Amino acid sequence: MSETGTDTGTAGGDGTPIRVMVVDDHPMWRDAVARDLAEAGFDVVATAGDGEQAVRRARATAPDVLVLDLNLPAKPGVQVCKEVVAAGPALRVLVLSASGEHADVLEAVKSGATGYLLKSASTEELLDAVRRTAVGDPVFPPGLAGLVLGEYRRPAAEPAPAADADRPGAPRLTDRETEVLRLVAKGLSYKQIAERLVISHRTVQNHVQNTLGKLQLHNRVELVRYAIERGLDDE
Repeated sequence: MSETGTDTGTAGGDGTPIRVMVVDDHPMWRDAVARDLAEAGFDVVATAGDGEQAVRRARATAPDVLVLDLNLPAKPGVQVCKEVVAAGPALRVLVLSASGEHADVLEAVKSGATGYLLKSASTEELLDAVRRTAVGDPVFPPGLAGLVLGEYRRPAAEPAPAADADRPGAPRLTDRETEVLRLVAKGLSYKQIAERLVISHRTVQNHVQNTLGKLQLHNRVELVRYAIERGLDDE
């Protein structure tokens, strides 16, 4: 593994280690991923080898990021994702899978995953993906980000988000929050948004978190859907 920055395993560079749990039914792979994360400064709070165990241990240890394989015994990964996100909305899920099938990616995202990474990724890509997932920045392999955003453009089968900017008494976003939301809807990363608006990465994160709170949404994936349903990505 090549060298990484000293704050690779910290959340927002404030010195607090990102708490990670690794779920995979292959012991050698699971242990290798956990070891790479620990060596890079992440706090690996638990590992699990099947779906039932993953749900129990995630609830007991409350990780910031769950690195999750989809193909698990006892309970499939997508079901694990649904249950842990429902139980702890602040938890982020990064799927780490051998499958690059579009259907698997979309199913994972619809289940609440913030990111999706292929097992063919390098250790550096994994470390970066976990760090980005921890702050709610969606992570997808090249070519799949457009697929996910394209899916959001289809008419939503599920009810619209509870927050509705048009209803009386709805929270109002500031001009800057709306500007950031528009760029989020276009698929830009936090870094790209910061560069576009000439503000810091931390300021972008703060605007996104404030917007999530005002709109009563749980993660950036929901925020993207909210923005696209309202046509902000076309402005």
